[in-house]
Amino acid sequence: MTTTAPAAIRPVRVAAQLHPQHGAWTDLRAAAVRSDELGFDLLYTWDHFFPLYGPRDGAHFECWTLLAAFAEATQHVEIGALVTCNSYRNPELLADMCRTLDHVSGGRAILGIGAGWKQRDYEEYGYEFGTFGTRLQALEEAMPRIERRLAKLNPPPLHPIPILIAGTGERRTLRIVARHADGWLPLTFDVARTKRSIDDVRARMRAHGRDDSKLAVSLLFLEEKDQTEDALKAARDLGVERAILRLPVEKDATVLAYLDRQAKSVARLG
Repeated sequence: MTTTAPAAIRPVRVAAQLHPQHGAWTDLRAAAVRSDELGFDLLYTWDHFFPLYGPRDGAHFECWTLLAAFAEATQHVEIGALVTCNSYRNPELLADMCRTLDHVSGGRAILGIGAGWKQRDYEEYGYEFGTFGTRLQALEEAMPRIERRLAKLNPPPLHPIPILIAGTGERRTLRIVARHADGWLPLTFDVARTKRSIDDVRARMRAHGRDDSKLAVSLLFLEEKDQTEDALKAARDLGVERAILRLPVEKDATVLAYLDRQAKSVARLG
C-alpha cells in the first residue's frame, strides 16, 4: 500500500509482523493471505523458539519454515524475518536459505538479521549465549560471509536481496549497519534519539562510500494503540520509510478484522 508523500519525503511502506505463537498454522496462513490481499507491502515473522509473552510453553512455530510457507501462499508482499538471530544458523547456510526463499517467493525475499538476545532460545537449543559483545562480534564477522555466499550460489537469487539489520548501539551496531545494510531497524522508540541515530548511520555510510539515500529505515509499532494514522505520519516525517505493525495471531478471531481496519487507516497516509 505504497502511498503518495510530499516532495523529498519518500512514501511509508507498511509491514505486518505476525507473531508465530499461541495460534494454529491455519490462523497464521489466513492472516498472511489477508495481509497480501489488503495490499500490505511487507510480511514478517520473528525468529524465536518459544513465545515472547503469554504462557511460557505455549504453541510456537519456527521462523524460516513459516517464511517459505508464507511465500507459497502469497503473491505480492515482500517476506522476511524480523529479525533472524545470527547465532542460530551458519552464515553460509542462512544465505542459501534466503536465496531459496527468494526463488519460492518469485523474488520477494528480505534478509533481516540481528545479533540475538533471547537467552532461553540459546540455552534450550544448545547455542552458546556468550555476551552481547561476543554476539555483536559474531554478527559483524557473519555479514561478509553471507554476502560472499549470496554471490556464489547457483542459481543466484532472483533479485539483489535487501539486508535489514536491527539494533541501535552507536559504537558497534551502527558500524555494521553502515557497512552492510540496505535497511535498518533501530530498537528505540524515542523520536529524538531515533533522529540522531538516523543522521549518524547515514554519515557513516557516506564515509564508507555508500549511497545513504538508499537506506530504508523501519520503525516497529509495538502496541495497537500506537498504530494510528498520526503516529505513522510522524514516523514518515522523521524519515522512516517502513512502518511495522505487530499482529498477535492468538487474537485470531479479530486479527483479520484488525488488518482491514489498519489497511484503511494507513491508506490515507500522504
